[in-house]
Amino acid sequence: MTPGFSSDQLCFPGFNVSCVRTQFNVWTRMALFVVFALGMGVTILGNAVVIVSISHFKQLHSPTNVLISSLALVDLLVGVFAMPFSAIRTVHGCWFYGEVFCELHSSFDVFLTTLSILHLICIAVDRHEAICNPLHYSMKITIPVAWIMVCWSWVLAAVYSFGVHYSKANVAGLEDIIETMKCLGSCFLIYNQLWGILDSVLSFFFSCTVMVCLYTKIFTVAKEHARKISNMKNSSNDKGAGGIKQSEHKAAKTLSIVLGAFIVCWMPLFTVALFESIFGSFTPVAVFEAFFWLGYFNSTLNPIIYALCYPSFKKCFYCIITLKIFSPNSSTMNISL
Repeated sequence: MTPGFSSDQLCFPGFNVSCVRTQFNVWTRMALFVVFALGMGVTILGNAVVIVSISHFKQLHSPTNVLISSLALVDLLVGVFAMPFSAIRTVHGCWFYGEVFCELHSSFDVFLTTLSILHLICIAVDRHEAICNPLHYSMKITIPVAWIMVCWSWVLAAVYSFGVHYSKANVAGLEDIIETMKCLGSCFLIYNQLWGILDSVLSFFFSCTVMVCLYTKIFTVAKEHARKISNMKNSSNDKGAGGIKQSEHKAAKTLSIVLGAFIVCWMPLFTVALFESIFGSFTPVAVFEAFFWLGYFNSTLNPIIYALCYPSFKKCFYCIITLKIFSPNSSTMNISL
């Protein structure tokens, strides 16, 4: 038995190498389970509604929405496969599912995060082409092209995340340290200095900087276009073009909010990981878990953002909740507001 701890304080009583449970009181555990359960429920239901809306309503069949539906699938997978096991680990401070599934779960976490970043890059490129190159957008970014972007995102994210973790490149040189820290019931992501810096800088900070620059250019061009349109009041064709641009600008604004939410939710974790890799500092487990769950809750926020900022999605959500989606010809109904 682990010295200084009773059997009920251990993850696996009776084993000398057992990890120690997190010592939360009953009320704290209940509160955490309620918060996590609500987060999982909203994540799963909200993103499922987004996927059903885009799949069912023909008016939402567009290249941009292909990317959004794939991102919603990523968020749905976070709620179904990542959150439940992490919730038990966070509340109990123990991993009860063995080393093999720990490795798979950790790789899957990185896979979904990387996949979200790649989707956001594709969405930023899509919005850049729609606003900055409107005359060529419909020819360059078609639904088949959007599906190709989606497929490549999934492939690249899988190759990176599972390749790095199952090749053990992320823990090269840390074998002795891991062995001394190892206990039965632990499951955490560990990176050596090289991969800790590469993962944080290239995967997150560099990618987010590129996306922010793209959206900055998008809004600069959109603002300039709106100024020119306001000076052309006599041409009906120009007014029509202005309407199209207004809808594109609204979409870009909403998706920039999605990007902003992603950055706010994930930056604390990647910043801590970067500092640990560079300076060798240690972050308390409770703080690290809090930052990890802040990142998870980004998947909860996305369908809420769509519902609040996308009028079309708002009407789709209403049709689904009121079961009008099962009425004849519902797929072709007008969902514009």
